[in-house]
Amino acid sequence: MRARIKWKDGMSFLGESGSGHAVLMDGPPEAGGRNLGPRPMEMVLMGAGGCAAFDVILILKKSRQAVSDCVVEIEAQRATEDPKVFTHIHFHFILTGKDLKPQQIERAISLSAEKYCSASIMLGKMAEMTHDFEILEE
Repeated sequence: MRARIKWKDGMSFLGESGSGHAVLMDGPPEAGGRNLGPRPMEMVLMGAGGCAAFDVILILKKSRQAVSDCVVEIEAQRATEDPKVFTHIHFHFILTGKDLKPQQIERAISLSAEKYCSASIMLGKMAEMTHDFEILEE
């Protein structure tokens, strides 16, 4: 896996993935940025959320759950001193579907958190990770 980061101007950086995708990251105005894109640490959270959602949907589809939507809301706390690493990350999954089984959702989230999602497992080496979910019926 590869990535390339190119400084654009001010505190803006263009991240390019090895798979050919790009995203602009920027800092807040108080740090010299212009707020043109997400902060790098926000990208870390979004990556972990995307990884977890990918796993959960894949596992639910394999277990024949009729899931039609998945939203992951993530809240994180960071240390107050440099390096301001994440100290706690909470994933709240909102799953929509027909006759979704709570035990299947719980299993999918656990498998992602403990076995498959490399991003959140890596972050879990440093931060306390918690998960919960809600089901919205179609």
